[in-house]
Formats: sequence, structure tokens, C-alpha cells
Amino acid sequence: MKLYKNKMSAGATPLHKIASWPEFRWPWLLLALAATGLVLAALFMQHVQELNPCEQCIYQRTAMISIALFAWLGFLMPQWILVRIVAYAGWLYSAWAGYGSAAHHLWLQRDANPLFHSCAAIPSFPNWAPLHEWLPSVFAITGVCGDDGWRFLSLNMPEWMRIIFAIFLAIGVITLLIRIVYARRI
Repeated sequence: MKLYKNKMSAGATPLHKIASWPEFRWPWLLLALAATGLVLAALFMQHVQELNPCEQCIYQRTAMISIALFAWLGFLMPQWILVRIVAYAGWLYSAWAGYGSAAHHLWLQRDANPLFHSCAAIPSFPNWAPLHEWLPSVFAITGVCGDDGWRFLSLNMPEWMRIIFAIFLAIGVITLLIRIVYARRI
């Protein structure tokens, strides 16, 4: 499998090169490896470091798994435009949903009244996909949203996840906008 197609001319501008990224395998691979690595890190923190995930953690994990799956799809078949569209749409939607969940998680920790707003004990997955029943070691809620014990560089988990989802979303939107502008010039 080739990771790079030599399709661009030597005189192409950097924006032209960015516009062609979705047609190459390597950008999809980088996204897939980053998202998969973050999911593996979350599972390590849960099962080895015994940090119990709350409802919002599970939703953020689900969004990250979705980003990884759509990125792997884009990596496997970047030459098909329909696959690229599905992979892009799934990536952007998952990053947006993950960002929203991380922001809501922060609100629950900082501003919400714990008497009126709290996490659920069971995630609200659709009836046709009860992930918490199929894979409880990955999707079951065992923690509380208000717990704020883990920190890295003075930021807690939802703060880091909000940053990570914002980066994934920004990369996707910027690449898509550049592609729309420069696609006809490639």
C-alpha cells in the first residue's frame, strides 16, 4: 500500500498541497493513529490507573472512537470520493460532539449545582446500539462527573479533551475550506 501519491507538481503552493491531503493515505493515517492512541490512553487510565469514567467521559470516548474509525476508513480507501465524504463528515461530526461533551463536562464540574445537575448512571446510547451492554469494560459508567482528581500541566481531563477535540475540529474545517477553495486548481 502506498502512503503517498506523487500527484502534485513541484511548483504547487502549500495551500494547494493541503487541499490535496484527503486524497493521500498519510494524513488519514496520522489522524487514525492519534485518535486510536488517545482511546488506548483512556483505557489505560481506566483499567491500569483506576480512573473511573463518568457519563461525559464515556461520550467523549465514544466520539474519539468514532474519529478513529472514520479516519481508518479514510486511510483504507482515500481514492473513492464517497468514502472521503463519509470519513470527513464522520470526523467533523464526532469532533464537534466530543467538544460539546467536554464543554458540558466542564460546566458540570465548575458551574452546575450538583443538587440539580448530575451525571447519569447509565449512558443514553440508542436502543439499537447499547454499547455499555455490549462492551461494559469500554463503555460502562463507573465514575462521577464532578470528580476532578487527574491533572496534567494544571489542566484536568475535560479541559484537555476540549483542547484535543478543538484541534481535531480545526484541522478538519481548515483542510476542508482550503480544499473547497483550491480543489479546482489542483
